[in-house]
Amino acid sequence: METGSAASEARRTRAGVLYALAAFFMWGLAVPLHFKLVSAVPALQILAHRIVWASVFALGLILIGRQWRKLVEALTSGSRLLLLCLSAGLIAINWLIYIWAVNSGHLVQTSLGYFINPLLNVVLGVLFLRERLNPAQIAACVVAALGVLALAVSSGEMPWVALVLAFSFGCYGLVRKIVPVAPLIGFCIESLLLTPLALGYLAHTAVNGQSVAFRGDLRLDALLILTGLSTALPLIWFAAAAQKLKLSTIGLLQYLAPSGQLALGVFAYGEAFGRIDAMAFGLIWLALAIYTVSALRSAPPVPKPASAG
Repeated sequence: METGSAASEARRTRAGVLYALAAFFMWGLAVPLHFKLVSAVPALQILAHRIVWASVFALGLILIGRQWRKLVEALTSGSRLLLLCLSAGLIAINWLIYIWAVNSGHLVQTSLGYFINPLLNVVLGVLFLRERLNPAQIAACVVAALGVLALAVSSGEMPWVALVLAFSFGCYGLVRKIVPVAPLIGFCIESLLLTPLALGYLAHTAVNGQSVAFRGDLRLDALLILTGLSTALPLIWFAAAAQKLKLSTIGLLQYLAPSGQLALGVFAYGEAFGRIDAMAFGLIWLALAIYTVSALRSAPPVPKPASAG
């Protein structure tokens, strides 16, 4: 029995790692490459298409999974709907800044934002969820702040793209943490809440002759439609991974996404990355190492199976 249980847990862990790797590969490489392919389209139009087609894809999954009852239940709960309106606004800001940054040559800053994000989550947990920090976690947050400060001093301005991405996604995660809604249901409702605005904007651009989509370029149209898929899939895979893996494992794998974005920005698209940038990122990576080691050490030990007989 114990052998069977151990084998089942091993399969569960392997599946979780595969889901996590798929999600972070898409966020780190496939999604930014996807948006680069539609860089001729204004960021607001890409965002509008992303929202509309993500809604279609999420509704399709709910139809296949026969989860209409859960969707209706969440939509008719006033408190849940109010919080999901807030999370929808936060994720829309995050998506818009991310799309603009990728297509404006700021992939390095987007990677910085998602490197900062796990540490910002710690701070938000302290401020809003009354979680406590140990000395190592406090040190990690201070070191990360020094990294951001170094970038601000070297450039003469705060790295606002990174900070907006980190804060919007961090606050989004905080809101979703306290909303008792399944990941797919919550994502679908957020997309549906934003869809009327997206459709209204797309209609406006079509009437004024500013719309780029559906004007004979089938390749571009297909890429815009696929933004719904590239938006929904990694979120669903991430939720599946979170159910199967320890949080410490998720935390370690999470850094693959911004690492991929950084590599793309520097090596594929030639974005500037000087000594000050290297020093700042070095401080961020040091902070992440301190935080990760602290998380692994404070994680509860895995109970040993009782011996037979």
